[in-house]
Amino acid sequence: MTKRLDQTKALGNAARMQVLDWLKEPGQHFAHQVTGDPQQIGVCVTLLAEKLEVSQPTASRHLDQLRRAGFLKTKRIGQWSFYSRDEEGILDYGNWVNSAL
Repeated sequence: MTKRLDQTKALGNAARMQVLDWLKEPGQHFAHQVTGDPQQIGVCVTLLAEKLEVSQPTASRHLDQLRRAGFLKTKRIGQWSFYSRDEEGILDYGNWVNSAL
């Protein structure tokens, strides 16, 4: 149950919900990423921070909370971290919500 409460808390923030929404269609929101196709490799934390209009450490904390909750995947390329949705984790949580309520 603790995991589910942590997941619910992760979704209780407008910035984190916005990130999940943008990452549904990363090519539409982050087409200007030059390090690679955001649909293929994910989106760089720097671009997410810029779009959220927060510092990179603040964005990293939001992204880490979503990752620990099972809603994001991280891919490391060199010194950079790229984020994409973990659709299996999101589906699992949605199924739990539907069955629990």
